Amino acid sequence: MKIHLSLIGMGAGHPDHITRQGMAALQRAQLVLVPHKGAEKADLAELRLELCRQLLPPGNAVVAPFDMPVREGADIDYLGAVDRWHDAIAQIWLDTIARHLPGGGAVALLVWGDPSLYDSSLRIAQRLAQRVQLTTTVVPGITALQALTAAHAIPLNDLNAPVLITTGRQLRERGWPAGADTVAVLLDGQCSFQTLAPEGLHIWWGAFLGMPHQLCISGPLAAVSETILRERAQARARHGWIMDTYLLKRVTDDET
Repeated sequence: MKIHLSLIGMGAGHPDHITRQGMAALQRAQLVLVPHKGAEKADLAELRLELCRQLLPPGNAVVAPFDMPVREGADIDYLGAVDRWHDAIAQIWLDTIARHLPGGGAVALLVWGDPSLYDSSLRIAQRLAQRVQLTTTVVPGITALQALTAAHAIPLNDLNAPVLITTGRQLRERGWPAGADTVAVLLDGQCSFQTLAPEGLHIWWGAFLGMPHQLCISGPLAAVSETILRERAQARARHGWIMDTYLLKRVTDDET
């Protein structure tokens, strides 16, 4: 079986977030894979399906939802659990492709944000390449960090200064990264900024970035932390899901 897989960045899920290159790749596909992550996150699958309805000509491709496997508990063996989870997803991709496109062909997958930044699609594709003859094309999308800084109208970095990009898990387990003044945090469902001493920290937080119901809050961490927690919980209850990210920066008295 020969498969050409297009991983297409879709930003936060707004049709305008997909580039013309991404739209062309989607419209070349014979099969579009749509992951379904259970009833609690059904809206995530529905957003992808709505994008397909808006951007695909009728009858252009088979749109195939598939159930995502549940990742096992990972308190002790996080990397091992993720590795086994990726294996299971690759097998489901293969089974779904074989069922709908047994002769091979062009397959597309819409990826939140950009496939190159804190997303597992490329790692799963590497597993698929061990089982079929696969070529992979990545179509870049709008990253959460681009959407966040645009929403707050701020640059990502200070003049001649680096930025460290990390995850909520790393922030919880290791604290503030040594030597960093600016930290961008992704994949943080537990609001790990709560674990930091807030003095001298400023936060720029955003959820549903680029969407009509976008939320943005910024200010000294000590002053806005509770507001972020409250607004985040209310938004998640309203929509059934939430995707958010934030930038933390050490500030001096002159900057506050």
